[in-house]
Amino acid sequence: MADTLQAAKAAWLGLEGARVLVAGAGGIGGACALAYAEAGASVAVVDRDQRALDAIGADLDATGARYALHHADLTEHGAGERVVADVVEELGGLDVLLHAVGINDRRPILEFTEDEWDHILRVNLSSLFGLAQAAGRHMVAQGHGRVLALSSVSGLLAHHSHGPYAASKGGINQLLRVMAREWAASGVTVNALAPGYIETPLTAGELAKPGKRKDLENLVPAGRLGTPDELTGPALFLSSRHAGFVTGHVMYIDGGRTLV
Repeated sequence: MADTLQAAKAAWLGLEGARVLVAGAGGIGGACALAYAEAGASVAVVDRDQRALDAIGADLDATGARYALHHADLTEHGAGERVVADVVEELGGLDVLLHAVGINDRRPILEFTEDEWDHILRVNLSSLFGLAQAAGRHMVAQGHGRVLALSSVSGLLAHHSHGPYAASKGGINQLLRVMAREWAASGVTVNALAPGYIETPLTAGELAKPGKRKDLENLVPAGRLGTPDELTGPALFLSSRHAGFVTGHVMYIDGGRTLV
């Protein structure tokens, strides 16, 4: 019965045989990579953390899906272009890109050095530019494709001690909107997924502080934090055949956080 339901889900999405590249092996990226594989896609995952790659590789192996792992630092100039070229060769093309790479450093703006600012912007925003530009060239040429990236409610809300992170996420929103405008006529959609407070390795340290979990839960109308798996459905939908006329949007997946 489970296999039948899985097959029906894959058929509905139309992702059977799709070639997918996910940047970010852990947390939300890892959960989405598994969801793509379970929907019948071939999946390539890139990360600079070899341990995270090994872990997602074991999970992907259990699905029986075709997959590839790439160890690369996407902050290096030209890395995005090299990774996309390798994935296109390995998988025979590229239909979907999901960028799920990000870091945060929770301090007041007055405490940051310029080098620290540059580092966060390079990891969160510049790595997206290089990877999405390379993927976009391929997708525009082939006449179809889906580009997704993780933004955040911090790209909209003025959270204290989130200066560089918030700036990078606001930059992601606008970069994707311009890409969507430029590539729409070529059959390429570009959208952002903006999570609220999600339990991931990125938030684990903050959530471990006394009282912090309760404070954040009180800010969410749903009364709880989200999980990485709750991002997979929106990611699959925006990657699917059903989202061909959806482009340039920031989808908030936040339990209502941006309502208050």
